[in-house]
Amino acid sequence: MRPVRYNVAASLDGFITDASGGYDWIPNDPTVDFAAIFARVDTVLLGRRSYEAVQAGGGPSWPRGTRVYVFSRTMQPSEHPEVRIVATDAAATVAALRAEPGDGEIWLFGGSHLFASLLAAGQVDQVEVTVVPILLGRGTPLVSPSIAPATLTLTDTRRYPSGMVTLSYTVGRG
Repeated sequence: MRPVRYNVAASLDGFITDASGGYDWIPNDPTVDFAAIFARVDTVLLGRRSYEAVQAGGGPSWPRGTRVYVFSRTMQPSEHPEVRIVATDAAATVAALRAEPGDGEIWLFGGSHLFASLLAAGQVDQVEVTVVPILLGRGTPLVSPSIAPATLTLTDTRRYPSGMVTLSYTVGRG
């Protein structure tokens, strides 16, 4: 089964965007190996607000051939032909993607509500949070307040010269 990983940057106080929905507070650390991260990914999942934030920031920079799914009840597929819009049953869609043949990873790029719903449905395998040394005070939370408790097991840490730290976890089952 293909793995789903929630890989996201968050402020030290737990926000993935600032109060205006921006993410320009995340430093561009040249030691972050984005090529290695993207090399394992063939599918990206986003909630509507995360997709809109990426678009506002100049558009996505996914590698060619990456499938992008945006989960939204309000977006019209005809207005966004570059992505696949999913209006219903995110968990079933992701379960079907996970069951496809191949070893490509599925990157849950953003959306605290989307993350919470997929985690509750048992559709998230890994959580990777890169903690940025900044306190924002408010913004979009790392996790939705409605998230169900989940046990995580630390599998790796990585410290960057910028002061960022990546914490990698597997999600417990059962």
